[in-house]
Amino acid sequence: MEEVNDRDKAVFEAGIKLGALYHQFIGTPVSKDTADSLERTIEESIILQPYVRSISVSIDREMVAKKQNPKFGYCELEGRMLNVSLQVRYKSMIAYAELAYEEENDYPMMSVKKIEEM
Repeated sequence: MEEVNDRDKAVFEAGIKLGALYHQFIGTPVSKDTADSLERTIEESIILQPYVRSISVSIDREMVAKKQNPKFGYCELEGRMLNVSLQVRYKSMIAYAELAYEEENDYPMMSVKKIEEM
């Protein structure tokens, strides 16, 4: 049996961060007017976690506008509304991961885009 190496740990940490982000923030009330601040809040929350080097969060304003309840002026954040890019550094390894809506699958997918050694 092979030991878990630094590359494995970097990828694992990236996956954990995206999963935590997804399950922590889905269902959060959002409107076109609050999307900017929610993006920053998510980034500021996740960047605090160990090994996170950088994160960028974008909420699809068109989807928010389509889902927004006209009477109450907001909707709930859905996974399909999120586009997240994340870098995790574990020792000398950097894992680049993302969460993005895949229209052909009609599903928000998490994936590792690249792994590199510093």
